[in-house]
Amino acid sequence: MSRHKSRGPGGQPGPSQRQLRVGELVKHAVSELLVRGEVHDDTIASHVITVTEVRMSPDLKLATAYVMPLGGVDLKPVLEALNRNKKHFRSVVAGAVNLKFAPDIRFREDDTFEEAMRIERLLHSPKVRQDIEKRSDPDDDAGADGER
Repeated sequence: MSRHKSRGPGGQPGPSQRQLRVGELVKHAVSELLVRGEVHDDTIASHVITVTEVRMSPDLKLATAYVMPLGGVDLKPVLEALNRNKKHFRSVVAGAVNLKFAPDIRFREDDTFEEAMRIERLLHSPKVRQDIEKRSDPDDDAGADGER
C-alpha cells in the first residue's frame, strides 16, 4: 500500500502529522518559558511575546518559531534577544519534548497579521468595491444570489 503525503499550496508536500505534533509541543514549551519569565534578558522580560506558530523541518532538527511582540513594538530588538538566547530555549525544549535530537530553534517575525491587513485593505479598495457592486447590480440576469 502506498503512503500519500498531503499536498500544500502549489502542490508541494505539506508537513507530516509528526512535524505538526512536534511543532505544537515546541510552541507550548517556548510559550511557557516566556510566560514564566525564565529567560534572563531585559528585552524579553519587558515585552509580552506571542508565539503564533512553530514549523519543524522534515528531520525535526530545526524549529522555526514565528513570534510577535504585543502591538508589534520593538520587533527587531525582541528577535535579536530571542535569537541570542536560543541555546537556553533549546535546552528547555529538549527536556520538554521527547526527541532523539533537540531541535535548533530560530526565531522569525510572524507577518500573518500584516498580510491579513493588506488583504483587508485590498478588499475595501475602490477598484475591488467597484467590481463587487457591478456583480450585485439589479439589472444583472442572474441577480446577486445567482438565482433566476
